[in-house]
Amino acid sequence: MPFCLPYHESVSRPQATSSKHSSPSDSGLERLTGLIERVTFFNEENGFAVLKVKVTGRRALVAVVGSIPAVNAGEWLSAEGRWVQDREHGLQFNASLMRSVPPTTVEGIKRYLGSGLIKGIGPVLAERMVAHFGARIFTIIEEASKALEQIEGIGPTKRERIKQAWEDAKQVREIMIFLHSHGVSTSRAVRIHRAYGNRAVEVIRENPYVLARDIHGIGFKSADAIAEQVGIPKDSIIRACAGISHVLFEATGEGHCALPVNELLEASQKLLEIEVRIIEEALNMLLNNQTLLAEVIDGERLVFLPHLRHAERDIAFRLRRLAASRPAFPAIQVDRALDWSQQRIGVELSESQLAAIKAALTNRVTVITGGPGVGKTTILRVILTILTAKKVRCLLCAPTGRAAKRLSETTGLEAKTIHRLLEVRPGIGGFARDESRPLECDLVVVDEVSMVDVQLMQSLLRACPSNASLILVGDADQLPSVGPGMVLRDIIDSRALPTVRLTEVYRQATGSRIVQTAHRMLRGQLPEARPEEPSSDFHFVDREASEQIVATMTELITRRIPARFALDPARDVQVLCPMNRGSLGVRELNRYLQNLLNPQRHGEPVVERFGYQFRTRDKVIQTENDYDKDVFNGDIGRIDRIHPVDQQVIVKFDDRVATYDFDELDELALAYAITIHKSQGSEFPAVLIPLATEQYVLLQRNLIYTGVTRGRKLVVLVGQTKALAIAIRNDRVQKRYSGLLWSLRGGAAGPG
Repeated sequence: MPFCLPYHESVSRPQATSSKHSSPSDSGLERLTGLIERVTFFNEENGFAVLKVKVTGRRALVAVVGSIPAVNAGEWLSAEGRWVQDREHGLQFNASLMRSVPPTTVEGIKRYLGSGLIKGIGPVLAERMVAHFGARIFTIIEEASKALEQIEGIGPTKRERIKQAWEDAKQVREIMIFLHSHGVSTSRAVRIHRAYGNRAVEVIRENPYVLARDIHGIGFKSADAIAEQVGIPKDSIIRACAGISHVLFEATGEGHCALPVNELLEASQKLLEIEVRIIEEALNMLLNNQTLLAEVIDGERLVFLPHLRHAERDIAFRLRRLAASRPAFPAIQVDRALDWSQQRIGVELSESQLAAIKAALTNRVTVITGGPGVGKTTILRVILTILTAKKVRCLLCAPTGRAAKRLSETTGLEAKTIHRLLEVRPGIGGFARDESRPLECDLVVVDEVSMVDVQLMQSLLRACPSNASLILVGDADQLPSVGPGMVLRDIIDSRALPTVRLTEVYRQATGSRIVQTAHRMLRGQLPEARPEEPSSDFHFVDREASEQIVATMTELITRRIPARFALDPARDVQVLCPMNRGSLGVRELNRYLQNLLNPQRHGEPVVERFGYQFRTRDKVIQTENDYDKDVFNGDIGRIDRIHPVDQQVIVKFDDRVATYDFDELDELALAYAITIHKSQGSEFPAVLIPLATEQYVLLQRNLIYTGVTRGRKLVVLVGQTKALAIAIRNDRVQKRYSGLLWSLRGGAAGPG
C-alpha cells in the first residue's frame, strides 16, 4: 500500500482583528475544501500559513489563512472557519481548523511532487514521473522504486535519494504533527529525526528533556512544554534533574565551567518554580551518579559539568609537566643566533622582545602576551627563523581560519586552524590526534590563545608530543573565549609558566591611530581629541540618536569608505556590534544591511528559515562547530548558490565550500553585522562599531578594545561620546567560575 500522510490538525493563529477586518456575516463556521495550488507563506516556527486554494465552483483562487503543521502544494485541503473581508488583501477564508491529505488527482500529484517536498524533484521531473506512472507514482516510489530508472534523468543514485527522501519526509511529517499538537515549534523536526530516527516520537514521550540536551535550537522551555503535555508532573525528579542540568549548561554559554551551589539552586528554583527541597534532592542524585561533579575551589563549593572539570585538571597537569623540563632543541648559542636572525630578517629588537625570544628558546613552555603593535609577530618570525635553521619541526596554529591565514602570511610558514591541525573526525566528532597519535613536531606555536576555551586547549595539549615545546601567543586584554573558561588569563595569573608581557609599542606601529587608540583604551583614556585627519586610520563620529548613527554608517559603507579605500562594501566593511538585540544590534542591522547591500533580485531563489531570509551573495557566519562540513563557529563566508529543488544552500568560505540542507540553516546567520565576540581572531579591512547607551549592559573596556583591534586599514566608531566613556571606564572583567587557575597553582593538579 502506498503511504498515506495522516491528517494535519491544529488550532489556527487568527489574524489580528481591529479595524482591518470587517465582521463576518455569519456567526457559524463554514467548511471549505479544495486543491492547494500555492503555498504563499508558511512559518515553520508556528505553522501559520497563507494558501491559495482552487475551490470547486469558484473561478478565482481563494486565499485561506490559518495554522497547519505541514503543507505542500498539490495536497487536498479541508478547512473550517469564516469568510472575512481584508482591507488589504480582499476576501479570504480565516480558518480555525485545517487538515490536508496527499492528492489523488494527476494534477494535484504533479504539484505535490514538484513543490519541494522531496529533495531532487522539481516541477519538470515531477511532470515526467506523473506522465509515466500516473496516479500510481506514490506506490512506485514506496514499493517499486527501481522502476523510476525508466524515467529520463533518474539513475540508480538519484532513485535511491528520492526513495530515502520520501521515507524521511513521511517520518519527519509525523514528528512535526506530534510536536505541533504539543504547542512547540516544528522547525527542528528534521534534526529530531536525524538524532532519533524512527524512535523519535517514542523517545520524546519517554523523556522529552533529552531534546534540550541533544537538539540544537530546542531549549528547556520547549522540552518542558512537551513534558507537561505528555503528563510529566511539574514537581517530578526527572524535571528537576533536567532543570538543574539546563541551568548549568546555560552557564557555559556565558563562559562558566561551574556555578556555586547556592547560585545553581537559586537559578534552578527560578526556572522550575518548585520547592527547593526537590531541587536539592535532584542535585544530590546527579552528584551521586556522577552526572555532575562538586568540588571546593578557594573555599567555595562549585558544581561542574564533569567533562569541563576534567579538562581543567588535565590542562594544569600537562602544562606543569611541560614547564618542569627543558626544551629538546639542538644546542643554540642564543646571543649569536639573535644577532644572525636580526640581520637576516632586517629588524632591530627591543630589550623586551629579546627577553621574550630568549624565554622561548630556553623554556619548554612560554607565554607571550601584549596588545597591538608591540611586536608579537616579529618575535615569532625571529624564533621560527632560528629554529627552522636548526631543523626544528615547527607547527603553527590558531583558533580561526582567518587568524591562521594571518599567522601564515606574517611568518612565511604554513599555519592551520587548531581543529585542522588536530584532524577533526567528520561524522563522529573529536580529533584523530591525541596521546595515541601525537603531532609530528618539535614545537607547537598557538596564536590568538585568548580565544581558546578549556576543551580545545585540553585537546591540543593531549596531542602535543612528550618532547615538544609550546609557545602560546595572545592578548590577555581582549575578550575571553566564547566557550567556557578564561584559559590565557588563568595561565598568566597563575604565574606557573614563563610569561613575557610586551608593553612597548614597536616604532613601525606608532603612526597608526588604531594602535594608539587601543593602548589609550587599555589605560582608561578616551581616544585622543584632535582635528579630523582624512588620512587617519581611526575616527570617532559623534552621533546621538540611533537613526543618525544608522544614517552615518550607511553613508560610510556605501559611499565614503569604498571611494577612499576601493573596498567592497559587503565583503570588506564589517559592522561590529556590542550586542545582538536593540535597534543597533546585530539582528536589526543585518536586516537593514542585507536590503541595502544585497537587495532581492527578481527571479532569484531565496529561502526563509529560522528568522532569516537567505539570498545568493549574502554574507553569512557559521554559528556552531560542524565537524562534518569542516566549518567552525565564527567562520565567515558568502552564499554562492541556492538550489530550491535539492533544498540546499552552497556557501563559499575562504578555502572551502560547504553545503547546507535548508533545515540546517540554523547553523548560519547573516554577517553584514556580527557581535564583537564573534569577531575574535579575525581582522577586517574596515570596521564600523555603533555605540549608544542603550547597549549599557555590555559596554565594557575589553569589548570595545577587542572591536577596535579587529580593523586593519580603518576603524570608525559611530555614536555617543557618553557611551564610549562608559565602556572605557568599565574595566571590570566578568567573573567566570572555573577551577583552572586553582589547579595551575597546585590545587588538585592531576590528570583529568
